[in-house]
Amino acid sequence: MADARSRRGRSHVGVHTVLIAASLAMVAPFVWEFVTSLQSLSDATRVPPSPLPGGHWDNYGKVFDLLPFGRQFLNTLLMSLGRTLAQVVLCPMAAYGFARLRFPGRGVLFGLFLSVLMVPPQLFIIPQYQIISDLGWLNSLQALILPGMFSAFGVFLLRQSFLSLPRELEEAARIDGAGPLRIYWSVMLPLIRPGLVALAVLALLWSWNDLLWPLVVNTDPDKMTLSAGLASLQGQFQTDYPVLMAGSLLASLPVIAVFVFLQRQFVQGIAYTGVKG
Repeated sequence: MADARSRRGRSHVGVHTVLIAASLAMVAPFVWEFVTSLQSLSDATRVPPSPLPGGHWDNYGKVFDLLPFGRQFLNTLLMSLGRTLAQVVLCPMAAYGFARLRFPGRGVLFGLFLSVLMVPPQLFIIPQYQIISDLGWLNSLQALILPGMFSAFGVFLLRQSFLSLPRELEEAARIDGAGPLRIYWSVMLPLIRPGLVALAVLALLWSWNDLLWPLVVNTDPDKMTLSAGLASLQGQFQTDYPVLMAGSLLASLPVIAVFVFLQRQFVQGIAYTGVKG
């Protein structure tokens, strides 16, 4: 008994050691970002680099001088919320159809649908840009939101959530006279709330960090997102890294706060979607 308890103790120590090391590896870039944001340019670029922060808090003020930070923050917020809301509304509908409705060719159609995940998203840039240009939506908010309103990954994620629910729930609702839409809205959808939260967090993080599409479609600084605006701070011959790090840290704070607030529901949702394949 004592030997078994000792082995379990050593096992726990090993697990916690790995987790602490992984946590430090994840936190280290944010600490380095904060340290660099308070240094001068000479300290940030010298070799070997200085591990100590300076007192250059004015770097955060320079971000607002070089960029329309407030406007770009609003653009990023509206784009992220618009994409997230659209995915939370549209993806469950498609996922429910693939998971619970019976129709000919369902498996083949779902396989073709998932094949979109194997195509690099960069290949869609040119046709999407052409569509937005033909609609006259360049340098607009709708140009940022429209291509991200639907997600094949979101459908796959929520399909797993629907598959984990017992079919007896649908049968009981059908006996009570509920139709497919009523069953979906009143019975099934509330039960996959953890999966919806996981999808919302992933969609928000992906949209907030999206760079390539906003950089291509909106070239007006007042119409840019934070990611594109911060990318414009990188010069051809020299980059003010402390100011860039200060702006990046400010842009990261909202999504870090959202993840910390919803991390329990996020982890539950990811675990919930893997119950049944």
